[in-house]
Amino acid sequence: MKQNIWKVLLAAAVILAITACGNKKNSQEADTGQEGDIGESGDQDSKDEQWETKEGKIEIQVFAAASLSKAIEELALAYQQLHPQVSIVCNMDSSGTLVTQIREGYACDVFFSAAEKQMDQLEAEGRIVEGTRSNVVHNQVVVIAAKDSGTEVKGLKNFGDASSIALAGGSVPVGWYTRQALMNLGILEKTEEPSQAETIQISQALGGVEISEQDNVSKVTLAVAEGSCEVGTVYYSDIYGYEDRLDILEKVSYDLSGEVRYPAAQVVNPEADEKQAAVARDFITFLSSDTTKEIFEKYYFDPDVAETNLKSF
Repeated sequence: MKQNIWKVLLAAAVILAITACGNKKNSQEADTGQEGDIGESGDQDSKDEQWETKEGKIEIQVFAAASLSKAIEELALAYQQLHPQVSIVCNMDSSGTLVTQIREGYACDVFFSAAEKQMDQLEAEGRIVEGTRSNVVHNQVVVIAAKDSGTEVKGLKNFGDASSIALAGGSVPVGWYTRQALMNLGILEKTEEPSQAETIQISQALGGVEISEQDNVSKVTLAVAEGSCEVGTVYYSDIYGYEDRLDILEKVSYDLSGEVRYPAAQVVNPEADEKQAAVARDFITFLSSDTTKEIFEKYYFDPDVAETNLKSF
């Protein structure tokens, strides 16, 4: 009886030894495979390991211009699919409003602006992490009207022929670009800072036309699509989803409006820990990667921001 017990124990010990060796071998093979992988998946695995946390997902706050609303939601989802341990919370509004919120102390990790001016302001105030700023996409100002409205307006040159105009405020990038274009056309008196041109001044320059000032570009789009205003100026990307409700009357050239670049950068966030800061930087890099080009183009943005390849849409 004792001999049988010893035989069972001996057999169990042998099995355990074999199993342990097998596990050790598999572990070594996995390690070797990771060290030898120099492609994107290897980098991703490395990031995922560094960003592992027991407290839950790493959350970053992304402040993006209203004209980016649809695109940034899909971009955030694509990034989170690559990095499941990351959660991206998006706050969309006019770039001017977002700048105000950042100045007031709202927690923000990434700022994605619809113009360089707002980014320049934050950078001058030391609120942007040095070396993280990057121009991501181009856009273009367009004059719009409701589909088949029969408006006599052809573009900015006869903007004043409309019965009413939806126009973004001067602190909103598309509003700034519109004012700049009207000044370059000689319709509006030139000033050093186009954003200072008030609605009443623009109305008088256009012959007294009624102007409904909006605090972001999405509201301008809705005002024209719903028929509240006859015409308005928005970005080309804002037409996405409204193709059957809006007509583009004019694509305003860069010679008039100036080049419409969208920069992104990491914001100095005292509340962010090292992992959040690392994710914020990585997300900015992701925005300019080949992976995102198709998404941007889908929403009518131009991801080619090389100065030598400037083009109108």
